[in-house]
Formats: sequence, C-alpha cells, structure tokens
Amino acid sequence: MYDLNIAWSPSTTPDQLLQILTLASTLGYATVALNHTLELPIPSVPAAPFPPASALTSSSSSSTPNKTLPSILHRATVPLADPAAPTFRLQTLVAAYDLVAIQPLTEKAFQSACIHLDIPLISLDLAQHFPFHFRPKNCMTAVTRGVRFEVCYAQALAADPRGRATFIGNVTNLVRATRGRGIILSSAAKDALSLRAPADVVNLLSVWGLPSEKGMLGLGALPRSVVVNEGMKRSGFRGVIDVVDVAKRDVEDQGEEAADGQAGKKNKNKGQNQKRKSGDEDTPTMSKRQAKKLKLASRGAAAEKK
Repeated sequence: MYDLNIAWSPSTTPDQLLQILTLASTLGYATVALNHTLELPIPSVPAAPFPPASALTSSSSSSTPNKTLPSILHRATVPLADPAAPTFRLQTLVAAYDLVAIQPLTEKAFQSACIHLDIPLISLDLAQHFPFHFRPKNCMTAVTRGVRFEVCYAQALAADPRGRATFIGNVTNLVRATRGRGIILSSAAKDALSLRAPADVVNLLSVWGLPSEKGMLGLGALPRSVVVNEGMKRSGFRGVIDVVDVAKRDVEDQGEEAADGQAGKKNKNKGQNQKRKSGDEDTPTMSKRQAKKLKLASRGAAAEKK
C-alpha cells in the first residue's frame, strides 16, 4: 500500500516523524512520501529540506529495534493561482524531489493543470469551498492524460463540522466528474493519530460514493504507477530507460567464432572455385556442338550448289 502524502514542515521534529512512519509501517503502508508545501516564488535552484534517511534509520534502530520503516519518497506540492506567472518554475523541482504535485487555487489554474501541465498529481484541499465546479470534461481529460486526483482524508478529520460537510460535497462532486477513475487516496497526516488503516479508508470513501474496488486501486495500483512513471522520467533520456552493461565474452568463445568464420570463408571460396571449374568444362563442350552444327550446315550448302 502507498501513502503519497505525509505532511512535513521544518517544524516537524524527528520524533514526531518517526512515530508517523512507524505507525504507517504497522498499518501496512510499504511506501510513503513526505510532502513539503512550497510557497511562491520558487527558488531558481531548489533543494529538498527533508532530514536524511540515515538519521531516521539510526534513531528507529535505537528506539524500536524490531520495527522497520517504509520506503520514503520526497514530494513537493506547489499552490498555484496563475500558471502563467514568471515565478512559477515547475521543471526546476523535478531534480530535487521524487514527486511534484499542483494545488490549484483558481479555475484557470485547475483547467491548466488538467489539460496542459506535465504533472502526475492534482492535490486539492477539499475542506475549502472552491469558486468553480469540477467539470467532467476537464477531469476526464486529466484522467486520460494520466494525471491523478488526490483525496486526503485527514482534511475531514481536522476540519470543523462545516468543513467536513464541504469536504463530503467536494468528494462527491469529484467522484461524479471522474466516474471514480484516477483518484488516489492519501492521508496528509500531520501526526500519528490522523493515520488510518487501508481498509478503514476504503470503507470511509465508499460511504461518500467511491466504490470499494476503485478505493483499493487508489491505495495500491494507481499510486504505484505514479511512483514508477516519475522514476522512469528521472532515470530515462529520450525513451531510453536504462543502460545495462553487456557481459564480456570469453576468449575461448571468441576463438571458436573466429575459427568458424575462417572455415566458412574457406567453404565459400571452395564453392566458387568449383563453379568456375564447371564453367570452364562446359565451355569446350558447347564449342564442339557449335563446330558440328557448322560442319553440317556447310555440307548442306555444298549439296545445294551441286
């Protein structure tokens, strides 16, 4: 199982992060992504501010020696209001983060993210009221392009009653616009108490209109495809995914191949010589026949003259 949104900020202490990761591993999440929400303008040379994995591994081994942490990815979420802004440097984030998501704030930004931007995830704060509607045309265009919509259930847990009602309404509209396709389920948990088991998440979303089988896809196959595709983009170049070193051939095999090649050349030359000899033998035979025909023709001509 995957959870591609574990909220992280510079104020998050290593102990809090370790508690979240340990509980995520206990609940069955094999891969998680630490999410850092950026602010515009994006620096020209961004760098991921996450703590090194070695520090988490060493602290986890000392505190909980029997616990294993899930695989950790680094993710950046960019709030976007105007995609044409000169300070919006999306491509510079690709080298610093494993995943990059867009959080549209306006209808123009949402439409651009669905149709034009080369991004894997559209993350929405569904507990907030949006000044636009989730139109099926834009949403299905995004799903066809391979863009996924992210639903974070911790937003409903941390919201007030009005925010929860808004969250349920937005989730229902998004499921209706996408027909339940291309939806990834994440937590956006800021602490360990906000995490839920995969089965609980699927049951919760099924109440709000997302079928159980698509909910399981949103926790397994869909986020896995996003992680794999983004990894291929960063390790590939012009369609070449990876270059594998070819094993060196043994000297004996090379000698045998050389001997076979020389034997083939000898057989070829021998065949050509035989053809030439047969051709030379056929030439005098044809000349005798021609001489005989000429002799008979001359005799016939002499008899006519007489």
